[in-house]
Amino acid sequence: MITKAVIPAAGFGTRFLPATKASPKEMLPIVDTPVIQYVVEEAVASGITDILMVIGKGKRTLEEHFDRSFELELELEAKGKLKELASIRAISELANIHFVWQRKMLGLGDAIRCARHHVGDEPFAVLLGDTLMQSLDGVPATRQLMDVHDRFGGCVVALEEVPPERVSRYGVIDGDALDDRTYRVRDMVEKPAPADAPSNLVVASRYILTPDIFSFIDAAPPGKNGEIQITDALRARIADGRPMHGCRVRARRHDAGNTLDFIKTNILYALQHADIASALADFIIEKADELRGGERL
Repeated sequence: MITKAVIPAAGFGTRFLPATKASPKEMLPIVDTPVIQYVVEEAVASGITDILMVIGKGKRTLEEHFDRSFELELELEAKGKLKELASIRAISELANIHFVWQRKMLGLGDAIRCARHHVGDEPFAVLLGDTLMQSLDGVPATRQLMDVHDRFGGCVVALEEVPPERVSRYGVIDGDALDDRTYRVRDMVEKPAPADAPSNLVVASRYILTPDIFSFIDAAPPGKNGEIQITDALRARIADGRPMHGCRVRARRHDAGNTLDFIKTNILYALQHADIASALADFIIEKADELRGGERL
């Protein structure tokens, strides 16, 4: 049974400067909740009880967010704001959350390697800290991967089907369909040209990894900027004859790591908030009508 998860959250967030100069991109809000809290809530809803966040310089606010704030709690209690009090207390009770430092930004593979002693000899989930996976049927994306791991064992990656012209942004799998959602992965290609892509199924920010992955991370050669990529370690593991599967998850991916998708994600989530959805929808329609009536920006 998988109970541990690793959330890499050490990147600088350079695409959001200057906002991320002093605040982690994972703490940017989607409406009124930081991106990282949504990621933790997905892990907890999947059955995870123990979470390790891999952080770097300037990420102390992540620790503070998931710790208790006694001064704030006392203030809210004194003012009778019991709903707000319950909501912030719940954050510190989500799971057992631990932190470890990635001392140099050496890629996702290296960030995962920082979790070696925490996960020990257990399989574990990996959830990227700047990507939301909005379930389409109530089953969290990470839980869907855990179910595939329960069936087949080994490593499992989340898959998303994208238009062929977008495959060059992602890692793409070459694999055989076992059913309408599950694939046996034969190989992976990182950011191929559309003409060279073996499929349009791309890896979607969620993984189940087994502890043998650490030896393949250790053996992976550094790539651009000296970074260790998890894709290289997974490919070496496949070449070694160890099984790997992919699950086309029933979830909508929201990449909060770039400006346009971050804004779109805020709008989509805001439209699900009953207290502001109607006014926001009216505003969007009003602005759309203005654009139709004049020159588009």
